[in-house]
Order: sequence, then structure tokens, then C-alpha cells
Amino acid sequence: MVARGVGICGIGVVSAYGWSRRSLWEGLVSGKPAAVVVPELGRFAGDTVWAARVGEGGDPADGPSRFARAMRAAAREAIEDAGERGWRPGRRVGLLHAVVLGEVDLWRDFYVTRGGKLPLRDYLALMPSTPMSTFMQEYGFHGPAMNVSAMCASGNAGLITAKAWLDAGIVDDVVFVATDISLTPENVAHFVRLGVAVVDAEPLDACRPFQKGSRGFVMGEASVAFVLSRQSTRPYAVTLGGAMSHDAYHVTSIDPRLDQVTACFTDALDNAAVSAADVRYLNAHGPGTVQCDTAEAAVLEQLFGQDTGVYSVKPLTGHCQGAASAIEVAVTAMAYDHGVIPAPRVVAPAHPRLLDGLTPARDGITVKSSLGMGGHNSVVVLAPPG
Repeated sequence: MVARGVGICGIGVVSAYGWSRRSLWEGLVSGKPAAVVVPELGRFAGDTVWAARVGEGGDPADGPSRFARAMRAAAREAIEDAGERGWRPGRRVGLLHAVVLGEVDLWRDFYVTRGGKLPLRDYLALMPSTPMSTFMQEYGFHGPAMNVSAMCASGNAGLITAKAWLDAGIVDDVVFVATDISLTPENVAHFVRLGVAVVDAEPLDACRPFQKGSRGFVMGEASVAFVLSRQSTRPYAVTLGGAMSHDAYHVTSIDPRLDQVTACFTDALDNAAVSAADVRYLNAHGPGTVQCDTAEAAVLEQLFGQDTGVYSVKPLTGHCQGAASAIEVAVTAMAYDHGVIPAPRVVAPAHPRLLDGLTPARDGITVKSSLGMGGHNSVVVLAPPG
């Protein structure tokens, strides 16, 4: 499979569980959601706000913000991890950074507190290209460097783009990072106003993907990095292919006909040269909202057999927005490595194929779907190594 796919050779994670992939894995296996009550987010959204917010950490030399520190910490961890698993960088290492809202705290400070006045160096640090440029300098990488943005589908978009670069021979390896550190009082309040974010209840009481009584999602943050290459002896998983499309229907709602969503799944399977019968797991977008869960359940029942299980880790990690599909791909990759899927426990009447808590991982294909607000459909096809 590695010959036609691209290996996920290293993983780095900063999440609300902590500043390492180990912290993420241990948090998921515990079954305890990462979200806690974050009082400073409650200015516009209510007295009690539950959120999976990344705490302070990282290297102060990387910058004054959690965004800058998290992006670099995740990328460094992935590179170090890949090296320990047999990866050696080629001549052309590219960098992709998936980001929807970058440096929100610093931009707010720039306009509101400083009145548009900053030292030139600090102003340049706000540019989305600057973290990429400084990271390329740190490692002496000389491949292309680019940002990608497709709302909540940005992680899948980055993986698909990275594989396209590798397939085309543009690069030898790709470091891909997806960062979303954007939980400000204003942003949280607007997602509550949209009717999709829930802040007034514990995660497992509010976010129940594919279960009765789900009200939406708890918001989260993360920065997740992968080293993607065909030059590793021990990849976590293999990216076989994927697809993206757009509903061209509505700024928030999914086209109820589901034509484009369904076609995105079938296009991804075709691109990966696998059959729906080979798929053992659907690692779903699964935000716990009625329209998204209904859409994915319909696709599950239409395309996949009875032995295809479904799960979503958003009740545990929170909905990490632009980094959501990336952290969820990391879960699949580490699940292959550990031999267990850290699905949340089922707490209400549920879809019959929903995984219930820690589940032994079977060999076979995982399809990772992500539906970004505004009509961004994305599906990535993953397989265990070997």
C-alpha cells in the first residue's frame, strides 16, 4: 500500500489535553472530554462556557501567542517523531499550513488595544506566511510553502494537497500542519448564535453524534502536524487518496439532496482505488448537529455494508474548527498503531453502527469525512501500514 499511498510518518499534536500527541492519546483513552469551564470566554456567550481550549505552553521564543507556539511545537514533534520512525528528509521538503483564522488574539490586540501601531517585526509576525517562512528557515527546507483554507475541511484539504504534490513529483516530503487557536469570546458567541455550538453543558450531555438528544458541538482548539512521505520504514498509516467538492448551495446548510456529499465519498474511493466493501470504519465529521449527523448517517447506510462502524471523537476533543479533520486523522493513525479506536462512550439511544467506547481496531480501510461550513465536502481514505 505504501507504494501507491503516502505514509503518515510522524505526528505532532497540541490539544486541550496537552502539548504532545501522547497527551492526546491518553486523554482519548481515558474517555474524559478535554473541555472544561473557561470563564474568560463567557463575556458574550453566557455565565458558563465549556470549551476544549489549548492551555499555555510551548517555547516563548516562538512568539507571544498560543497560535505561534502551538504551530511550531506540533510541527517539531512530528518531525522528531518521523525521524525516530525511519524518515530522512529529501531535497525538496514542502510545508502546508491549514488555517482559517490565524493569530486572532494578536490581531484583536493590534486593532483594539494598540490602535494599529506595532513595531514592524511584530506586524510582520501577524502575516499568515511568516510562521511558514521562519519554520522553513529553522529546518533549511526548500520545497514550496503554502497555506490552505477550507473551513472545517481544511485538514482533509491539506492531506489531499500534500498527496497531490507528492504524486506530481513537486516535492519529496511534506510537513503538514493544521492550526486553529481561535476561541475568543466573540467567536464563541457567534457560533452559539448560529445554533451549532453548545456552551452551557458538559460535552457528553451536549454533543452526542449519531445519538438521541445531541444539541451540537463543544468548541475546541488544536494544532496538529504530520510528516507525509514515501520514505519511511514505519508509517502510522497510509493515505491512499481522497476527494473534495462543494455543494454550491448555502453559506451554512448542507444541500438536503446530498448529491455532492455522496459523490465526494464515491470519488474518494475511486481515487484511492478501493471498494466500499473494504471500508471498516467511517471516522465521521460527526459534530452532533442534526443536519450533519443525518447526512453522514444517510451516506453510511447507502454506501457501506453492515460491518462498517462509525465514530466521531468531537465529544472528547471538541470541534477544533480548521484543525478538526487533522486531529481526527491523527486519531485514526494512532489507533492503527495502538490497535484500539478511542471512540467516546455511547450515552443515549444511538445509530446501530456507532462504536461504543474503546474498540479493538480491525485491519481495513478507514474513511475520514469532514464537512466544512459553506458547502466544503471532503473525504480522505486511510489504511493501516503494510
